[in-house]
Amino acid sequence: MEFNPNKAIYLQIRDSICERILSGELKPEDRIPSVREYGASIGVNPNTVMRTYEKLTQEGVIYNKRGIGYFISQEAKDLVLESSRKEFIENELPVMIRKMELLGLDPKELFDNK
Repeated sequence: MEFNPNKAIYLQIRDSICERILSGELKPEDRIPSVREYGASIGVNPNTVMRTYEKLTQEGVIYNKRGIGYFISQEAKDLVLESSRKEFIENELPVMIRKMELLGLDPKELFDNK
């Protein structure tokens, strides 16, 4: 996994897991790798992965079965979809709209060219 130096690694790992949930690669009740397994597979400190898992647990995306591991929650896809849409609308869309305005692009033109 390649990391962006402008964003915390634990958040990038979170985003990666969330993308896998949205794509259907990870489904409800799927077990995800242990903190140590995942850290070793992507080359990061297990404490960083633990921070990611704690955040995802707080968000309700994953849950821990003590002694067994972490699993994708039943409502994970809906939770991720809702938070991803909110993040896109609040953070990414305004940047895109501003860039389109600067370039003189009309959204209608983009859709008419299909």
